[in-house]
Amino acid sequence: MHKIGFIGAGSMAEALISSLIESNKIDRESIIASDISDERREEMVSKYGIKMVAENYKAVEESDYIFLAVKPQVIVNVVEEIADLFTTEQKIISIAAGISTDQLEEMIPVELPVVRIMPNTPALVQEGALAYSLGSCAGSEFGKELEDLLSSIGTVIKVKEDLMSAVTGLSGSGPAYVALILEALAAGGVKLGLSHSDAKDLAIQTLAGTAKLAAESDEHLAVLRDQVTSPGGTTAEALYRLEKAGVRSGLIEAVTASAEKAEEL
Repeated sequence: MHKIGFIGAGSMAEALISSLIESNKIDRESIIASDISDERREEMVSKYGIKMVAENYKAVEESDYIFLAVKPQVIVNVVEEIADLFTTEQKIISIAAGISTDQLEEMIPVELPVVRIMPNTPALVQEGALAYSLGSCAGSEFGKELEDLLSSIGTVIKVKEDLMSAVTGLSGSGPAYVALILEALAAGGVKLGLSHSDAKDLAIQTLAGTAKLAAESDEHLAVLRDQVTSPGGTTAEALYRLEKAGVRSGLIEAVTASAEKAEEL
């Protein structure tokens, strides 16, 4: 069984670790992660029973697959610190937004497969969306290995690397948009007299059910919307208000802004 190492143990790393353990594809004893925070290391050991260390080099030395799960602003310093420890037998998977596989390959003195991925936090409940792109030394066989390893998190797709910022803007940052929408829907229910608990439950199930309906239908999303919209009816009035408030354009701009920020990092 592969040894999996994580450099950094933040929320994205935790989402992946949780899914790997839940899938039974990787034993918790085969996972090691590094983090500078004593409190975080203790938390991860308590929750998942994995090995946690303070030093990045220990995670590299004990791993076959190495996930670089640190923020883009510090990844250069982190990789420079451990670059001489990598071997040609290892494989690198980077979660850092905006950092290309070419950049990573230039920092590492040996040729080895480098893959860039963008997961999202719903991987914590095996409902994640993940896209990956292969570096110059990573063949399609490794891509299939990666898909098999990470299939437990949810949907896994391969994209060209120049689309990874678009993925970041859509699904990487997307859970925050959806949480905001859920919060607003629930607030609307509370405004009209529903309890907080009932409004939250109705909002969540409405979103989950609509997502499942869309996933299982070959119809365009606009058709699914129209199925709920009677001429002159309640939904038509509500959609008019949403368009007037700029909700559609606001979401499009949010995806675009997140993608542009990823390019800047």
